[in-house]
Amino acid sequence: MTTKVPSPPERVAVGGGNAVTGTGTLLRFMIRRDRIRFPAWTLGLTLLMMYFATALDAIVQSPEDLEGLTAFSSSPVGAVFGGRGFGFDELTIERFLAGQYGLYVALGAGLMGLLTVVRHTRVEERSGRAELIRANVVGRHAQLTAALTLTALMAVLVAVLIGATMISRGFDGRGSLLFGASVAAVALAFAGIAAVTVQLSEYPRAASGLAGAALGAAFVVRGLGDMAAVQGSGPSWLSWLSPLGWSQQTAPYVHDRWWPLAVSLVFAAATAAIAYLLSARRDFGGGLAPPRPGSPRAAAWLATPIALAFRLHRASLVGWSMALLVAGLAYGSFAEPLLDGLDNAPEDLLAVMGGPGNLLAGYLAMMGLTMALAVGVYAVLAVQTLRAEEVEGRTEPVLATAVSWRAWLGSHVAVVALGVPWLLLVAGLGVGVGAAASTGDAALVGDLLLGHVAHAPAVWLVLAAAALLYATDPRALPAIWAVVSYGLIAGYFAPLLDLPEAALRLSPFEHVGDYPLEEINVVAVVVLTVLSGALLQAALVVFRRRDLVSGG
Repeated sequence: MTTKVPSPPERVAVGGGNAVTGTGTLLRFMIRRDRIRFPAWTLGLTLLMMYFATALDAIVQSPEDLEGLTAFSSSPVGAVFGGRGFGFDELTIERFLAGQYGLYVALGAGLMGLLTVVRHTRVEERSGRAELIRANVVGRHAQLTAALTLTALMAVLVAVLIGATMISRGFDGRGSLLFGASVAAVALAFAGIAAVTVQLSEYPRAASGLAGAALGAAFVVRGLGDMAAVQGSGPSWLSWLSPLGWSQQTAPYVHDRWWPLAVSLVFAAATAAIAYLLSARRDFGGGLAPPRPGSPRAAAWLATPIALAFRLHRASLVGWSMALLVAGLAYGSFAEPLLDGLDNAPEDLLAVMGGPGNLLAGYLAMMGLTMALAVGVYAVLAVQTLRAEEVEGRTEPVLATAVSWRAWLGSHVAVVALGVPWLLLVAGLGVGVGAAASTGDAALVGDLLLGHVAHAPAVWLVLAAAALLYATDPRALPAIWAVVSYGLIAGYFAPLLDLPEAALRLSPFEHVGDYPLEEINVVAVVVLTVLSGALLQAALVVFRRRDLVSGG
């Protein structure tokens, strides 16, 4: 008697026609995993646009106020930071929202698209989860297809929510829907770019870094093209080389052109097709650009925990230093043209800059706050790399040696803490040199170096709070972004929102003083430094009391 053994289910041929089998199941898993990120991104971008509209309503109280906004927004500086502004010769609130603030919502959508794709493709391969999934009946391209589909769903929801929000404020329905669609198109374009970059490198940070660099380049290229268009001379065609420029060329509430969105959709489809081709040409878990082999022996200077921490943070410090220096030079060089564009600005807007008699000092002080917030972002991201080290299993082998838990965490925080004043110094140097070249006042260099570095204790407090959250529960770490976000709102919009003094003081960035507009508060510097040290000490104590985590 023989027993017939049923044959196992046939596996999906990787390169065959079933390469996308399992996409629907993976998509449901991704939505389940992003049950917090999905609404956070979509509602966050919508609320950001709603906030811009509310703040603008507070600024604009008369037609004269709109004329003041036109003077700045129609200048070359306004074109660089907001866009060329279609229809600004007959400016309305909705045109200003779409022409100036819409760019920043589109930048957020681009980040949403590229980070979502990287999270659900390269991060999954790096963690090993994708290998377990691929062991089932899942096609080669199912993971990427599901990630792109999820991003598309998020983009469509953002388009609908933003369009509905603008319509609810009484704006034109056609223009509102077009504006929402233009924001969504940016998300799709950079999702396609990220789909390509995840094929190039086997490391998630490198893939997201390449896609993020493309987003930054798109902003710069668009800015140069829009500035040339406003000036009436120069390479205005550069705007058409940027996905951000394609969305702005739709000109909502003015021309209501839908056809530029076709360029974004074709670009997204083309980059996705390239990603599929590249995916078929690389090994699973690897990248088309192989990593450079390291030395077979570690250098002697890496023998201490702090040396290892510096080695891990070195590339990030170099990249941030270069970015802040270039940004500082750019912002500083706009000092004189920006002052010319604010001659007829409304009083509420001038209040943000320190008042009509202190525009230069107010602008430079605002640049100090801007750079401090940027360095605060660096500090939070640096702490998030500690979570990545732990989750990916690289922390446990280090702690298995003679390195204590306290020394490991303390070394990383110390390197980042030392990097904070360095980055502020570099940023201040850039702004100072740019402002000195623009205004002809060389004394501004020293003032801005001092004013920027003075913000270090505020950033240290953010860093220490992030370290405490990580030490307590790594899952709670994203909560620190609320501190940075509140610092931005309090610093930029407090005069417009008429925030009470008590609410303003909740931001760590509001205590030191905005030098050179205000004197530096030495007592606040000391208090913030002591508080940072206390929070760090608490983080070192708490960290030893929890278990290490592994896996996402």
